[in-house]
Amino acid sequence: MKAMILAAGLGKRLRPFTANTPKPLFPVAGRPLLDIIIRSLQNAGCEAIIINTHHLYKKIDSFLSGRKYSIPVFTRYEPLLLGTGGAIKNVADFWDDQPFMVINSDILTDIDLGDVYDFHLNHKYTATLVFHDYKEFNNVLISKEDFIRGFYEEKSNENIGYERKLAFTGIQVLDPKILDFIPAGLFFSIIDAYRELIFSGQRLKAFIAQKHYWKDIGTPESYREAVIDKLAPEAFKQAWPDFTFKNIRRDSIKGDGSGRRWYRVIAEQHLPGKVYEVPLRKLIMVDHDIRVQSATSEVDSFIAIGRHLYGRGIPVPEIHLHDNFSGLVFLEDLGDVKLQKLILNTKDPEKVVLYYKTVIDVLINMSTSGVEGFDISWTYQTPYYSKDLILEKECRYFVDAFLRGYLGMDYSFEDFKDEFELLAEKTLKFPVNGFMHRDLQSRNIMFKDNKFYIIDFQGGRIGPVQYDLASLLIDPYVDLPYQLRAQLVDYCIKGLAEFLQINEEQFRYCFRYCSLTRNLQILGAFGNLIRMSGKSYFEQYIPAAVKTLKYNFSAFEDAEFPGIKAVVEEIMAAVHG
Repeated sequence: MKAMILAAGLGKRLRPFTANTPKPLFPVAGRPLLDIIIRSLQNAGCEAIIINTHHLYKKIDSFLSGRKYSIPVFTRYEPLLLGTGGAIKNVADFWDDQPFMVINSDILTDIDLGDVYDFHLNHKYTATLVFHDYKEFNNVLISKEDFIRGFYEEKSNENIGYERKLAFTGIQVLDPKILDFIPAGLFFSIIDAYRELIFSGQRLKAFIAQKHYWKDIGTPESYREAVIDKLAPEAFKQAWPDFTFKNIRRDSIKGDGSGRRWYRVIAEQHLPGKVYEVPLRKLIMVDHDIRVQSATSEVDSFIAIGRHLYGRGIPVPEIHLHDNFSGLVFLEDLGDVKLQKLILNTKDPEKVVLYYKTVIDVLINMSTSGVEGFDISWTYQTPYYSKDLILEKECRYFVDAFLRGYLGMDYSFEDFKDEFELLAEKTLKFPVNGFMHRDLQSRNIMFKDNKFYIIDFQGGRIGPVQYDLASLLIDPYVDLPYQLRAQLVDYCIKGLAEFLQINEEQFRYCFRYCSLTRNLQILGAFGNLIRMSGKSYFEQYIPAAVKTLKYNFSAFEDAEFPGIKAVVEEIMAAVHG
């Protein structure tokens, strides 16, 4: 048996993800789909394979050149797309006098290709097409005797003897005489050849697949489903090696400020013959979306930084399994209680203080231990908290997204440029650098089994511990009393002094300026999330953030930031009416 893999498509339905990666090279559980199909054909007894290519064909050639298969694998580049029929005719010199198999490059299946080929050898008809019941694509009429009666029918007539409509799997076995029905050098659909065969009185046989797995990965949604189908069972095996699974389902979890999608994946234990309550195991799955760029992306940082912190003994969720290309990561489920919820539901002030001191202990450990062995190549934004970052991602963000975008004020970054430059310089004057989370607020801290865990660490880099402390203490989701904030700064200084030599005055100096830059970033983020992402529920936190901004600026001389101070008063008036 020889075979052809159809891989010349443009991947239009998968754009923009196919801009740099051709669809046949999309990986499933770490293996490119093309490799999976080649090895399936090889295991089915195939003697040689040819692959037609077009879009990003050099990447397919490069991939194949680095693989060693037990059978020859060739490619045939199509400068102009020829369609399925035209592609089959275009490699007429490859075929011999035996039936050959043709398979789409965008399907993932466990259908036994050897069984399909044997089925074809045991009947006298020109073509065997593999079908199954797949409601979304059921549009081919199949007779009771498993012969094909019509393609792509919108409606079936129950009174003309057709038993059912089924879906074509993209797998077919053809006799060489099919080439007589295909013109050379032209774009041609193989379906037209099939229709001509049927019209001439010949019959085409249907192989009906059952109890199998099949997924078309031609859309982002179906590709994700295919990857999840493969990864989810393996993730549970990684987390609980002795747990035997029966069913796996997933429930959507409401996200926060990012565009990522979150799910709780739930598995039932397989207990044959048992009627009592079925034990459950749960994981969290986060979807960062399919990779577009080859450079380090958010999912790469999430995985690398998360595993680094976990390895350093810092309380972050354990990552059990991941796929960098699909953007899917399976990790430990830390429940639903965030620090924000815990604090707002705690009436005892002493408990609130205890909770925050415990979190600060974690912060100190994360900063001092997390920086050891930290590789800046893991970062997808910037490796360091720098002047450029402060000016662009905090100061300009504040002006563009909050002042202009949300409040509609007629200001520009240039109006405050000198003051922003001064702010950035002073922020970086006395940093106590370590691993910096950069978004350490109460919605990124989980509480489970009397222990605090840090999440959303993908924005980590090298930077001042004072910034993370400021993020924690000026957090508008909780809005701690100012006196408690000062008390917790004292606690952090004493805690850090056990690990580092700390100049208390310089520490406080940097903390005050980090509080300002963080405050600007918070308001910029709120403006962007409300206006660009439609997440209006963040509006409720703006008054607390503005109140803190005014309070923090009040600690400085009027001559230091006169322009920003004046606009803060305008903001207060706008926000509070």
